[in-house]
Formats: sequence, structure tokens, C-alpha cells
Amino acid sequence: MESVVRTLPVPKWKLWAGRVFSAIAILFLLFDSVAKLMNIAPVKQACLELGYPESLVVPIGALLFICTVVYLIPRTSIFGAVLLTGYLGGAVASQVPVGNPLFSQALFPIYFGALIWVGLYLRDARLRVFNPFES
Repeated sequence: MESVVRTLPVPKWKLWAGRVFSAIAILFLLFDSVAKLMNIAPVKQACLELGYPESLVVPIGALLFICTVVYLIPRTSIFGAVLLTGYLGGAVASQVPVGNPLFSQALFPIYFGALIWVGLYLRDARLRVFNPFES
């Protein structure tokens, strides 16, 4: 399989579009994780509203930071995308029970999950090998 991946060229427009999508997601996730690691008041308040104790804000931020760094490293980006998908799924599961608006807040993590995977798909030939419609 390794030889197949190396023979598939990545068109420049796909590479750059993937980099832009990935950069948007990475910058937001890094901002979110650093805000949690700094344990600032609005983040603590938001976590309390979701039903999480204040003591979990920093560990959740550390987990998000680690997952984002794993996604940022090209060799481990697919694994990082899987980890971030799980993290973002938990974020959706946290938003729904408290009754937050569906399209603006509850599904916001889904939008970022799609951005993560589309960016990775466009910039990484390893994922496009499995697409039967890719020439």
C-alpha cells in the first residue's frame, strides 16, 4: 500500500485548500485548549453550565491540546483526526442535554469535525487511496 500512496500526486490546489481548512481547525482548537489550560473565568462558567466540575477544565484542555498536536504532526495526522472526532463527539453529547440551540451550538463541533476531515483528505494522499471515485 505504501507504494500506491507515493505514486498518487497531490494537486497543488487540493494541498493548499487542505492546509487552509486544517489551519482554521487547528487555530481554533489550540485557542480553545489554551483557554481551558489557563482556566479563565468564562471557560469555567461554560463548563459549569454544561454540568462539568471546575476541576476538569484543565485536564480537558490538556486532552484537547494533545489531540490537536497529534493531528498537527503529518505522520500521526490520521490518528489525531480520529482522536479529535471522539473529543468533538463528546462535545456534542455535552451540548444536547442542556438544550443549547441545535445549529449554532450543539452541532458546532460537528462542523469542526468535518473541517478536520476535509482538510486532511485534501492534503493527505493516504486517505484518497480509499476513494473509488479518485483517479
